[in-house]
Amino acid sequence: MITAGIDVGSTAAKAVLLRDREILGWAVQPTGWSPKEAGKNVFQEAVKSAGVSAGQIEKVVGTGYGRVSLDFLDKAVTEISCHAMGAHFYYPNNEVIIDIGGQDSKVILKNDRGKVVNFLMNDKCAAGTGRFLQVTINSLGLELDQLDKLPAAEPANINSMCTVFAESEVISLLAGGTAKESIVAGLLKSIAKRVSTMASSMHKKSDITFTGGVAQNRLLREMLGRELKAGVVVPPNPQIIGALGAALIAQNI
Repeated sequence: MITAGIDVGSTAAKAVLLRDREILGWAVQPTGWSPKEAGKNVFQEAVKSAGVSAGQIEKVVGTGYGRVSLDFLDKAVTEISCHAMGAHFYYPNNEVIIDIGGQDSKVILKNDRGKVVNFLMNDKCAAGTGRFLQVTINSLGLELDQLDKLPAAEPANINSMCTVFAESEVISLLAGGTAKESIVAGLLKSIAKRVSTMASSMHKKSDITFTGGVAQNRLLREMLGRELKAGVVVPPNPQIIGALGAALIAQNI
């Protein structure tokens, strides 16, 4: 049985094709101005990547904020459930998942079957999200994929978690001669503190699974681990975990 999961997020659209429990292909692309077009296009790219035809796909499940715009789904499911199931695929013994997306951050507690037991979500402002990080590091003239290449540095003190004020604070620190690597470390530390505060009420004894595009940042992973005093593991291609979970759910509808 071949199924597809499509996760149309605020910044990126992702799709995964699954045969039973084998990942056949996947794709990621920017969401852009049209979630509907992004969802269709990323689905087509994943089909091409898998080397199958669309007619071979038996079920399609969509998730993410743009799922409502997709008119070819068999079912739409919340991203909370999909991230829990996708993380469970790789790390079934880890009870807690942290997902830092473009517009929100989520902490999910799941059971031993990958079902959601509880969750917390920060969606009222950009603090602690991928958008917050993107905007603030852009003011430094940097991109996300450059952060791990910066030398280690003592974190600068970032007081504001509001995107607008933090951006102004970053510009002031830069003008005052603070090194870029110290400012970046300070930004990442502020995100780690914010997210770990959310996660601390749910954290159990197991390692924590960290998903979302921001999870690819090594320094943030390390800071989260220190704040939570726990192991933090990242699945392969952490950005597609929601789409993977959707494809897994599609196999049971």
